[in-house]
Amino acid sequence: MMKRFILIATFVNLVSCSLVGPDYNRPEASLPNNYHQEVQSNSLDKDINMWWKLYQDPMLNDLMDKALTKNTDINAAIARVEESDAYLREVGAALLPEVDLNSQAYRNRVTRTATIPLGAYPALRKDYLVRLGTSFELDFWGKLRRAKESAKAEFLASQYSKDTVVLSLQSLVASNYLFLRSLDSQIQFTKASVKFKEDILALTHKRLESGLVSALDVNQAEANFDNLAAQLSDLIRQREFVHNQLVVLTGDMNLNINESTLDTLVTPPTPPAGLPSTLLESRPDIRQAEQLMIAANANIGVAKAALFPTISLTTNLGAESGALRNLNNSGSSIWGGGLGLSLPIFDAGRVRSRIEQATAREKQALNYYESSIQNAFKEVNNALVELREYTEQEKDLKLTQDAAKKAMDIASNRYKAGYSSYLEYLDAQRVYNDASINYIQTRQLRLIASVDLFKSLGGGWQSQEK
Repeated sequence: MMKRFILIATFVNLVSCSLVGPDYNRPEASLPNNYHQEVQSNSLDKDINMWWKLYQDPMLNDLMDKALTKNTDINAAIARVEESDAYLREVGAALLPEVDLNSQAYRNRVTRTATIPLGAYPALRKDYLVRLGTSFELDFWGKLRRAKESAKAEFLASQYSKDTVVLSLQSLVASNYLFLRSLDSQIQFTKASVKFKEDILALTHKRLESGLVSALDVNQAEANFDNLAAQLSDLIRQREFVHNQLVVLTGDMNLNINESTLDTLVTPPTPPAGLPSTLLESRPDIRQAEQLMIAANANIGVAKAALFPTISLTTNLGAESGALRNLNNSGSSIWGGGLGLSLPIFDAGRVRSRIEQATAREKQALNYYESSIQNAFKEVNNALVELREYTEQEKDLKLTQDAAKKAMDIASNRYKAGYSSYLEYLDAQRVYNDASINYIQTRQLRLIASVDLFKSLGGGWQSQEK
């Protein structure tokens, strides 16, 4: 009988199709088909999962591998996914009957001086009981199925939340690594400038001893040398800070990154022109927002189901005897079954209030979803603008650096030959230093803009033909 009951109850729940509450329909997003800013591409097909490998830097690849396995934020996000998965299985289990085994054995003594005499019954009694029982709510109105729908959406939202954390971490690792390499390039250039200034300072001292220049030139050379040395110290300090940040991001407390330059990094390709705005659907934060909206929509059905009767079935099957040896006898068998119905009559508007709360939360989720799409669209357009403009700026600053280098070499030769003052050389050297640092920093910004574009596109892109 117990098997029949379980099969019947399960069948009723599975075939029941009455679902109260609204069914989910994805809202239409009023976005254009293409982004406002376009950049011509030198390649179309890219791996959206391993986009950082486009920079062709083994150290960056190693940092990513460490971050994806050791970072505490990612491990916490994975734990949240595991929690949501366990909750989904818990909610899904409510659709199946729960069977409990109850057993007991006791001995007691009853009074012989009660109002109703016991007669021949003994005062000392024993009782042994073994019973299987279940109580099961029939999901006529879809409350349990709506709850499972909500739990499933929350589980998927937790997965997309983890993907968002992963993408943000990848972006942080890449951006900090590019900043570190930019500082390496600036440190390398500044060290060369300090060495050159040291040689010029020594030359200026000799020329002062020969009476060819005044103490003014020596003081200017010393001030210029000391100022450059202070800039070098500040760059080294910044590098240590960025290195420490990478230690935290990768979870490697023994991390050691040798000095290199930005020139070793390959500039990744840009996305193809006419990139469709539907690529926003690949962003995990937008997909997370949609799943939260699905969950909120399903919770409306859960709240509305409280307006309808709750129908439950109960049954039990077992054996009871005063002697343990008689439990297997046919005369010791017991069973029972029942049907229960609970209908809300008056609750002072409590259920209606819960429905309104669920409806309001669904509206909030809808607005959050639309806001996420609009923000993503803005981020892609901004990244495209930055990538385009920093690319042009980098080209211009490279030409500026080359011209400033030639001017500084001429001014240096003129000063060494005694044809010009130290002030003229100092001005030419300052222009070259500024142009070189600006070029390095702009190249850094261009590379970081490409990282931002990867992040804003949800990791990358693929050609539309595939």
